[in-house]
Amino acid sequence: MSEAGGGRGSGSSVPQRAPWSLVAATAALCLVSATSVWTAGAAPMSREEKQKLGNQVLEMFDHAYGNYMEHAYPADELMPLTCRGRVRGQEPSRGDVDDALGKFSLTLIDSLDTLVVLNKTKEFEDAVRKVLRDVNLDNDVVVSVFETNIRVLGGLLGGHSLAIMLKEKGEYMQWYNDELLQMAKQLGYKLLPAFNTTSGLPYPRINLKFGIRKPEARTGTETDTCTACAGTLILEFAALSRFTGATIFEEYARKALDFLWEKRQRSSNLVGVTINIHTGDWVRKDSGVGAGIDSYYEYLLKAYVLLGDDSFLERFNTHYDAIMRYISQPPLLLDVHIHKPMLNARTWMDALLAFFPGLQVLKGDIRPAIETHEMLYQVIKKHNFLPEAFTTDFRVHWAQHPLRPEFAESTYFLYKATGDPYYLEVGKTLIENLNKYARVPCGFAAMKDVRTGSHEDRMDSFFLAEMFKYLYLLFADKEDIIFDIEDYIFTTEAHLLPLWLSTTNQRVSKKNTTSEYTELDDSNFDWTCPNTQILFPNDPLYAQSIREPLKNVVDKSCPRGIIRVEESLRSGAKPPLRARDFMATNPEHLEILKKMGVSLIHLKDGRVQLVQHAIQAASSIDAEDGLRFMQEMIELSSQQQKEQQLPPRAVQITSHPFFGRVVLTAGPAQFGPDLSKHKETRGFVASSKPYNGCSELTNPEAVMGKIALIQRGQCMFAEKARNIQNAGAIGGIVIDDNEGSSSDTAPLFQMAGDGKDTDDIKIPMLFLFSKEGSIILDAIREYEEVEVLLSDKAKDRDPEMENEEQPSSENDSQSAAQTAPRSQETDLFDQESPEESSVSSHPESLSPVDTDSAASLSSSEQDSNPTENHETTSLDGECTDLDNQLQEQSETEEDSNPNVWGKKVQPIDSILADWNEDIEAFEMMDKDEL
Repeated sequence: MSEAGGGRGSGSSVPQRAPWSLVAATAALCLVSATSVWTAGAAPMSREEKQKLGNQVLEMFDHAYGNYMEHAYPADELMPLTCRGRVRGQEPSRGDVDDALGKFSLTLIDSLDTLVVLNKTKEFEDAVRKVLRDVNLDNDVVVSVFETNIRVLGGLLGGHSLAIMLKEKGEYMQWYNDELLQMAKQLGYKLLPAFNTTSGLPYPRINLKFGIRKPEARTGTETDTCTACAGTLILEFAALSRFTGATIFEEYARKALDFLWEKRQRSSNLVGVTINIHTGDWVRKDSGVGAGIDSYYEYLLKAYVLLGDDSFLERFNTHYDAIMRYISQPPLLLDVHIHKPMLNARTWMDALLAFFPGLQVLKGDIRPAIETHEMLYQVIKKHNFLPEAFTTDFRVHWAQHPLRPEFAESTYFLYKATGDPYYLEVGKTLIENLNKYARVPCGFAAMKDVRTGSHEDRMDSFFLAEMFKYLYLLFADKEDIIFDIEDYIFTTEAHLLPLWLSTTNQRVSKKNTTSEYTELDDSNFDWTCPNTQILFPNDPLYAQSIREPLKNVVDKSCPRGIIRVEESLRSGAKPPLRARDFMATNPEHLEILKKMGVSLIHLKDGRVQLVQHAIQAASSIDAEDGLRFMQEMIELSSQQQKEQQLPPRAVQITSHPFFGRVVLTAGPAQFGPDLSKHKETRGFVASSKPYNGCSELTNPEAVMGKIALIQRGQCMFAEKARNIQNAGAIGGIVIDDNEGSSSDTAPLFQMAGDGKDTDDIKIPMLFLFSKEGSIILDAIREYEEVEVLLSDKAKDRDPEMENEEQPSSENDSQSAAQTAPRSQETDLFDQESPEESSVSSHPESLSPVDTDSAASLSSSEQDSNPTENHETTSLDGECTDLDNQLQEQSETEEDSNPNVWGKKVQPIDSILADWNEDIEAFEMMDKDEL
């Protein structure tokens, strides 16, 4: 049985439960009834349409996998825009993201069991032979223990599981003799040195060749790891022990889980994001169900399903009760502080939490799973993809989308649990969006910015390991799969492990240590699970009634603060001071700050810094008010910084053979029409002569009615715009003259005017770095006639034009599209670099300081209300017209200083507070990476 069958445990929202069944004597599992149940309003999808969509998924997988094998193998991953493999050390470092790459053909190993699920058994056999022939696990490279475990070790074990299944069927893999298992065992032993710590928690990284502490290893000095990194090992390591009989792997993984359980915060039963592997102290004390913690919870429940150990279920249920008590704010899932769980730690959610509705299905708690899934779906319908992070009012926080599969995973499990064809329509939307916005000639490219539709030269291995597997299973009937998927459990990377492992090589002691740490509420451990026959009792509209209130939650939501207003306005008392109302010259406000434990420090640069020490507050309630005040101050400052920036624009190549598939991120201009308010400009491109555009054009007939290409340099941008406009151009693209520059590594420019009146410039102007500009220039050399679209974001492709598409050469697919990094700058004079300012001097601005965990105000703010136009919430709960206020504020600031595009101030990492040993830190995580 797969996880779709539900889990052993209770859900408070479902009043009735069905009895348990035992599988393999020790693994207690529960089956959700196979009876198809659907809601009115979602008509059943015909078998023909399901087959059509399933075949579409197969074609998409072939496109991705085939291009990897043709252009990238044996490299770890495919770079789909430039049609080449990503090899560690040969491409610019991407930081921690590259720790997944170990020069072991990652994508091929990660895709092994996907090939079998998609009925590509011949390709699977060929892939296994390639892995055995070509893959080397003894490379001198430092890799992530977590990523290597779930992707490579899990991939080898999943491949082995299905290889022996095929061999037993008698048609394929008759030559196979556990070779993948032997590779998995070799890799397992290479990972074991990472566990050489006093706590039993593994180091986050290890050198495959030299281990941990040798001088050649270049690792072993780390002190911290994430909870998910240490707690997502038990399935793969236990499976390796059960397959091979070597118990050491399962023992090490169990010890790590035991230590994390022991270190949970006892009053809240929550765990933090980051822990010291030597001391066991929590380094980051915020807690949620997304990045850094997610699969720790998942593996507790699935370890119970696979291994039949009741202690894992008891731990999961204890954590789950805390999650639903503190983190779940339906339909939102917001991080809280482990020591003070009634306070939210941040105002945004990350995309990785999209797995949680699927886990709730396994748990048996269907109602909140439906609610959160529907909220996420509404975000997707607004942005086409789930942004890497989004705020509580559903605005984009981090705009990237690396083609993550977690939402597809939850969609599949909800469909399996309910039989509701609504989720088939959701899956259909996912397929359409992938083909429409992410598909490129050499595969599928991650989205650099979901707002503009620009691409990133990246196709992670998990895209093939998970996305296509879940989408195919969503539309497949039982007879479409050559084996019984219900006999397996999915790992967090969607690799398949057989449930019969629960009774194989059981040599590890299963001492129940849970009760040593906490008194358990028996009501939390009902040995029952939901049954769809009573899930919608006498009401076929049950699930729809849950979803319906959330249909417009994204488009019609009010901006929310992060505060849970306690029994506010306590007994008629004055409401607490809000950051938006604060005036530094108001004596009453200063007295309130003192009461809340907030002090003012005058800095040498003229700013006033606010610092809170909760221990100095008059009471615990005042201390909480002070912490909320500091939070709001940071929120307002961060919001204003974002509003001061113009978003990047898009240059989309629409002519053959691109048809809108290639989207280049472009810098905007402070002059000419605003593409977000005016109709986009479409036209063929032509190079101007002179190419720098700094004098009257000598080829006006060539650029007449076209979009002129100009090189940066030697004069101001506004002068270039006027010269090409006088020649009859309908738009202009300025290409950077710094060879090799790219928006991937350099701040994006906003082109400023020349200090004069620029109302005479009537054509749109955009800026491209050298790498992006060369894509257009190469296209001109190859195809002569190249048409582009200048817009505020990528537009839908023309399906009629795509139907006329002819096979293109390899060079056609060599494209790159990047988006703006967090910091941006304005170039006023084309020949000079802009000056950068770290702090805004506007009286209306708030400037965060990221090292002191404090909110700072410029000294000029002391005479004015710094945020009078920035209401994030209203006391009476009504929505305020925030967008209009922010727009007016932004326009005022641009008018007062049109020539400066200062470097964006980094947001505050954390707000430190002392809660008399009860609360030690409050993490904001505004610049943490997922």
